[in-house]
Amino acid sequence: MATFKFYIPAVNLMGAGCLQEAAADIQGHGFRKALIVTDKILNQIGVVARLTSLLAEHGIESAVFDDTRPNPTMSNVESGLAMIKAHGCDCVISLGGGSPHDCAKGIALVATNGGSIQDYEGVDCSARPQLPLIAINTTAGTASEMTRFCIITDETRQVKMAIIDKHVTPLMSVNDPELMLAKPAGLTAATGMDALTHAIEAYVSTAATPVTDASAVMAIELIAKHLRTAVNQGDDLQAREQMAYAQFLAGMAFNNASLGYVHAMAHQLGGFYDLPHGVCNAVLLPHVQAYNARVSAARLKEVARHMGVDVSAMSDAQGAEAAITAIKQLALDVKIPAGLEQLGVRADDFDVLASNALKDACGFTNPRQASHEEIVAIFRAAM
Repeated sequence: MATFKFYIPAVNLMGAGCLQEAAADIQGHGFRKALIVTDKILNQIGVVARLTSLLAEHGIESAVFDDTRPNPTMSNVESGLAMIKAHGCDCVISLGGGSPHDCAKGIALVATNGGSIQDYEGVDCSARPQLPLIAINTTAGTASEMTRFCIITDETRQVKMAIIDKHVTPLMSVNDPELMLAKPAGLTAATGMDALTHAIEAYVSTAATPVTDASAVMAIELIAKHLRTAVNQGDDLQAREQMAYAQFLAGMAFNNASLGYVHAMAHQLGGFYDLPHGVCNAVLLPHVQAYNARVSAARLKEVARHMGVDVSAMSDAQGAEAAITAIKQLALDVKIPAGLEQLGVRADDFDVLASNALKDACGFTNPRQASHEEIVAIFRAAM
């Protein structure tokens, strides 16, 4: 029987107003100077200033790197490293969604291990833990604030590198739904569908366990119940808090059961066309699960049940089809684009996209292994 390792940050703060408590905890670790990795929008609207002021009240100085791109790049990592060295930072704080968290992980990992972030592509390629990282979340979707996954774009190869490494697990995660209020509907929809993808891919993964299953199905239930409200009523604190729990649970699931072809393929779309990750996942999710249904019908029937479908009179195959229909309906309700063609994806690129997807570590635990031609066919179906 195979052994099971469960990865999660040592401390995870949840709930409205927990940012204040997080600052005290950071101070308690004895950190004195932090590099804050974020983006320009959060800096412009004052969220970064709120954090720097709070840190200062607890005796912690900070330097701000706000050049993180929506799909963070190797160049972003190198620029952040230069700031760590220039300011003598003893910890990293990421503030934002998946992009700042991933960028911060890349910076913190190379800060202690040396070389280039490209050296750590793959699974557990580093020798030492990263510089201590505190991840403060402002969206409900990627779960990057609590995972051992780091996705960085290699601009030269136009691919997203999947770095899956126990050493990039943050020291602390912070999910304060007050920071998530009034986020744009499109961002809320994309990140919410990203979380649903995490939960479903983990649930049908070949590495799933009873622990990851429990996390995944609760995440699916919460997303099916609360995502529409979070999208349509951005100031609903209850919906935001429930989505924060949902995305965290989905993170617990995929952080330990890994993912599948949805992510392996979405990473290529993001790296090649610089497209938003959550939207790519949302478009691909029903098509990959249609491919998986031959071997995962019973599990997909359970997905349908947890999304609120009455499957009691259905066969496994019918239940799997019901799950795919429910996924498509939720995506439609939150106004996700209907296909990849709307995102500017070109059929002429399918060969290279499929070749790169088959190399992506996220696909290794997909329940049904595909040929190059089958990946191309899934891309075509998603157009």
